[in-house]
Amino acid sequence: MQFAFTEEQQMIRDTAEQFLAEVSSSEAVRRAMATEQGYETELWQRICTEMYWQAIHIPESCGGLGLGMVELVAVLEQMGRHLLCSPFFATVCMAANALLAAGDESQQTEWLGAIAEGRTTATLAWKDRGRSWGVDAVTASWRREGDEYVLDGHYSYVIDGHTADLLVVAARAAGSRGTAGISLFALPADTAGVARQGLPTMDQTRRQATVDLSGVRLPAGARLGEEGQAGPALETTLQLAAICLAAELTGVAQQTLEDSVDYTQERVQFGRTIASYQAIKHKAADMMLKAEVARSAIYYAACVAQEALFGDAEGAIGSQLAEAASMAKSYCSDAAFFNAGSALQLFGGVGFTWEYDVHLYFKRARSGESLLGDGAWHREQLAARLLDENDETVEVAS
Repeated sequence: MQFAFTEEQQMIRDTAEQFLAEVSSSEAVRRAMATEQGYETELWQRICTEMYWQAIHIPESCGGLGLGMVELVAVLEQMGRHLLCSPFFATVCMAANALLAAGDESQQTEWLGAIAEGRTTATLAWKDRGRSWGVDAVTASWRREGDEYVLDGHYSYVIDGHTADLLVVAARAAGSRGTAGISLFALPADTAGVARQGLPTMDQTRRQATVDLSGVRLPAGARLGEEGQAGPALETTLQLAAICLAAELTGVAQQTLEDSVDYTQERVQFGRTIASYQAIKHKAADMMLKAEVARSAIYYAACVAQEALFGDAEGAIGSQLAEAASMAKSYCSDAAFFNAGSALQLFGGVGFTWEYDVHLYFKRARSGESLLGDGAWHREQLAARLLDENDETVEVAS
């Protein structure tokens, strides 16, 4: 596949780079980290009103810009480069995608319209503790009582779950397994029976929370899609979120490369800059290769995601999305962690001091590596999918 930005896409990318360089500086990131909610409300409102990024891929019928996943990924890459502290990822890359994948027209108009206007932040809650990051990680339950649904369960690792206005939650029917029996529900965070608790996290630039549902009662209109049939939509949502997170991690890989090159060109050892030593050049070349391949992976995955989200996510495209998402997330997780770890080595003793930003990128890389499945988990998913495809081929041939 040959890929090149259109003039409009290049403009979006350049504008994002310039804006974030101004508003998400090292000082701004550290201010946001110190707040209880994990981001500055004023900056989030500027993003919503001036840049309108929260509406990038929301359809025009819902008040959005009606652009695509490539434009979204281009912005996310720059957000990763500048460690933007905001509810953008949870709201746009998780909750909005869940609404696009599972919501009906009226639900999308209501909730996506509120997100596009900047009135509502949202997030997705689907898993409890455990290694799996797929739909089989759903443990919360739903049951029907008359015209209402009753939800119970515990969710871990909910990004910005302590501040989101809207929670899109996944729950399953009693006795169901895998993708069967799963329903998605949209509920305001102030609904009776919802308890949220912000958590201290290693990566202070992205907050997480636990969410508990205890006898939460919702009207039938809160259910997204058909009853018990939201498993495939949740799978698609998680795959899209993995691509978005991979884009951020690509930005981390790129920025740690650039910061390392700048630092090694300034630091003098034995009468010459350490960038002139062959071993340092080799390390920088390895980091550059990681960043470039990661970038290729995310934009390929973004093109596939565009077809899956706004076309037909079933059949060949659905399978291709799963593969592209796992390839992007596994490689970009490894690339970001490799580059951030290499940056620590190139910076030497000052690399993990509070005054330098390298440790912030290292923590984001480590947290992002685990979130939504690390490289090993996604390679397992790819291997399992390839085995299934081979088994089907053998069965057809026989």
